[in-house]
Amino acid sequence: MIVAGVMSGTSADGIDVALVDIRGQGASLKLKFLAHEAFPYSERVREAVLSAMNAQSISVADLSRLHFLLAELYADAIIKTQKRHHTKAALVGCHGQTIYHQGDPALFIGRKIAVTMQIGEGAVIAAQTGLPVVSDFRPDDIAAGGKGAPLVPFLDYLLYRHPRFGRIALNLGGISNLTAIPSAAKPTQVTAFDVGPGNMLIDALTDRLFQQPYDRNGRIASRGNVVDSVVRTVLREAFFHKRPPKTTGREQFGAEFADRFLRLRGNAKNEDIIATAAALTSAAIILALKRFVLKQDKSYKELIVSGGGTSNRTLMKMLQAGLIEFGITLRHSDDFGLPSQAKEAAAFALLAYETWHRRPSNIPSATGAKRLAILGKISYV
Repeated sequence: MIVAGVMSGTSADGIDVALVDIRGQGASLKLKFLAHEAFPYSERVREAVLSAMNAQSISVADLSRLHFLLAELYADAIIKTQKRHHTKAALVGCHGQTIYHQGDPALFIGRKIAVTMQIGEGAVIAAQTGLPVVSDFRPDDIAAGGKGAPLVPFLDYLLYRHPRFGRIALNLGGISNLTAIPSAAKPTQVTAFDVGPGNMLIDALTDRLFQQPYDRNGRIASRGNVVDSVVRTVLREAFFHKRPPKTTGREQFGAEFADRFLRLRGNAKNEDIIATAAALTSAAIILALKRFVLKQDKSYKELIVSGGGTSNRTLMKMLQAGLIEFGITLRHSDDFGLPSQAKEAAAFALLAYETWHRRPSNIPSATGAKRLAILGKISYV
């Protein structure tokens, strides 16, 4: 079955569509990457998405409009991808745009609840593409007692498990998150969690200080000097020391966090701030590996990176330098036949395929769920 996976992440920079041919089930499940296209959000759409993410309040009318507008943009992206590659999908898996995610229960009107909201109406996507759509994946895991994230470990396990040594998959999106797969692991032995800010902080600061949406290839950071005292101060915050499973997002590392980060700058130049933000992303990853992965298991040999952050050469050099003490080799998901930018979209194609066949695809050891769950809602044509 050919499935179109659709992803728009916490960086809110646009839409990725991956076409994937998926066959079989269980241990015989096979995934073949076919094509990928990226569709940047217009400036007005990105502004609307970021405003909705960061808002203490937003009108119900505007949120509803954005919910349906994004669905139309997703549908357009799917149709264009199919046409460009002369390929017809049979199913769509669409993550949607996360507007709010609170994986830990908190008190609200007398009851503790965990919540999540992804927008982009599946019924609209189905109507415009003529394809059934699986969307809104996270609530089922939350209903099963999990944090609703991360969900990509199902794909990581399928792609990267190895009989003789452990591998760690690292996604450098708006938030950085990792999946640790021990040698000869069963799904119940997989550990996965959000590490901290990925591109999100770098992008926000680059926009504020240089009026550019992101630091292309890490060029600005390469001209700056890291303010180590700022990195050390931020890494004392509780989230970085909390044991997994754990998840985070723009609620914790968005605009307000960028404000606090800037207040620590002292006399640092603007280029130093961008370099320091990149160093924080790298240092948080190294800290997470040291405390929560490698401390328990020394068999890990490879770190496989994906996501938009892989194009930031300065960040990648920092990360590679940090891995030296562990003897771990840095590799890219491209080495395994799946382009870095396409991986998360491909993951939601895989989750949709499993849901379509009424099979669970969360990994409770990663999300903290009490049971396996079939993820998502299906919109039929």
